[in-house]
Amino acid sequence: MSLSPSAILKIILGVQIGLGVLLVAGDAAPAWQGLRLGPSAPRLDQPVAPGDQTRRYRPRDLGPGAPGAPFPPTGDMPARLVLSDVSIGGSDALRLVGRIAAGDGARVAEKLAERFEDADAPRRVYLHSPGGSVLDALDLGRFLRDEGIATALAEGDVCLSACPYLLAGGATREIDEAASVGVHQHYFGQSSVQPAFMAVEDIQRGQGQVMEYLVEMGIDPRIMQPALLTPPNEIYILLPDELRDYGMIEPVAE
Repeated sequence: MSLSPSAILKIILGVQIGLGVLLVAGDAAPAWQGLRLGPSAPRLDQPVAPGDQTRRYRPRDLGPGAPGAPFPPTGDMPARLVLSDVSIGGSDALRLVGRIAAGDGARVAEKLAERFEDADAPRRVYLHSPGGSVLDALDLGRFLRDEGIATALAEGDVCLSACPYLLAGGATREIDEAASVGVHQHYFGQSSVQPAFMAVEDIQRGQGQVMEYLVEMGIDPRIMQPALLTPPNEIYILLPDELRDYGMIEPVAE
């Protein structure tokens, strides 16, 4: 059953109030930063099940990975998106690996546009990213949708934090059952050192942009509910049934 717009707004308002309190507390007592009131969430590599989907989120634990690699990969994740050619399942494709850095939206879109000048260029992009800049993910997602490019996750890939918004931009979207898609709260401001009221304004503005984008991409905005309820140092892994329910899985028509 879909949540009504008023219910979604109540959820967002409640989370914003909570974030405001935490931000004020952070300004007053920096030493509290990182303090946890409950037990630590399980590691990201622990299997998830309905009702047990929140995992510890540390991007440094993720690595560049490869198609077919066991989850989670280990090593250093590129500091910004790296574009490469791959062959998955016998089909040529493109692959974006790394954090979504500020400026990656325009930079990667330009690189992809150059590739797509060749009529034979692959029209599917596989993703493996711990997230990063939300606004750049939205910009690049819109570019992919305008170009009719499919997005996908291969076995062992992760798409976390801001990455699901990039995934949502695909004209079609395929997610291997051994891949992981995760959401949580985001920071939208340019600086983490600012008064609490300014940080909350950034959060409100950013959430509005994300919700507008999700509706534009045909994704159910209910996906924001687990995202808003999961703190930035944790990640909520979406189950296949949730991905289908929210419209994130959109396979190629046969």
